[in-house]
Amino acid sequence: MNFFYTFAPEILKERRLKHMLIVQVKEGENIDRALKRYKRKFDRTKTMRELRGRQQFTKPSVVRRAQVQKAEYIQHLRDQESI
Repeated sequence: MNFFYTFAPEILKERRLKHMLIVQVKEGENIDRALKRYKRKFDRTKTMRELRGRQQFTKPSVVRRAQVQKAEYIQHLRDQESI
């Protein structure tokens, strides 16, 4: 028999949908292990990164510049890998 433990992070904004992560806990499995799986799943959703980014306004030009710099860096790594 499987039990379902649900952990719901806070609602990011009222206009956004609620996000719910479901972690399936098998019979006899340690709750600490299930909590660790939940934390890993939560990190992969990038919720905290989004919340930190919303704490203060970032100009669109700054966002674009950061994206271009990241793309240049990745391209540089790929060029070095192919050499």
